[in-house]
Amino acid sequence: MKKLVILTGAGMSSESGIKTFRDSGGLWEEYEVTEVATPMAWQKNRELVLRFYNERRRQLATCKPNDGHIGLAQLEKYFDVHIITQNIDDLHERAGSTKILHLHGELTRARSTKDSLLIYDIGYKDINPGDKCSLGSQLRPHIVWFGEAVPMMDEAVNLAGEADIFVVVGSSLNVYPAAGLINYAPLKASLWLIDPKEVSVPVNRKVEVIMEKAAAGVEILTKRLLKLYSPSFHSDSN
Repeated sequence: MKKLVILTGAGMSSESGIKTFRDSGGLWEEYEVTEVATPMAWQKNRELVLRFYNERRRQLATCKPNDGHIGLAQLEKYFDVHIITQNIDDLHERAGSTKILHLHGELTRARSTKDSLLIYDIGYKDINPGDKCSLGSQLRPHIVWFGEAVPMMDEAVNLAGEADIFVVVGSSLNVYPAAGLINYAPLKASLWLIDPKEVSVPVNRKVEVIMEKAAAGVEILTKRLLKLYSPSFHSDSN
């Protein structure tokens, strides 16, 4: 079974109603990144940071996986699918994907400010000032903020390096180190990009581009991959 590694970004979840940071009307127009998504912001105004992520969590509770999420989950019938996501939502899990690596943390979890390995599942509940871990320190969102190390990056690099097929869905490839993962895919791997906008891709590699939003793009991708790698399925479906 071919190993299919998929990097997903904000565009993956935008059709589920989750605001992206960079698009017009996105979150950065309401908040400065330095106010809500950096260690300095946490030190300066914990209440604002907690409120920001509480709002995101409440919004997530009302959202549902879109057809793109569901389509990626269904690809597990035909490929060894591993999803590396820059998103902090749980929509891949709710769509049925089983192997998901969250590069930037998870909105539905909280962690200790004293011990980063002390992590709690909180679902869609708020984190409030005074909510503490078992060590007595304030809980914080389980999010990798700008300026912090990305603990899961080594594992993501290893996955990319094992890919037979590497796909990018809804990522601008502007946020590093995640944006560099496509460069770790083996030379023999086939590379695919799904995004309705122009995205800069490695100039020294052939990348198949599908200029569609996630839901439509994943549907097209599925048909093309099954035609290439599962011709018997493609014949049976006609």
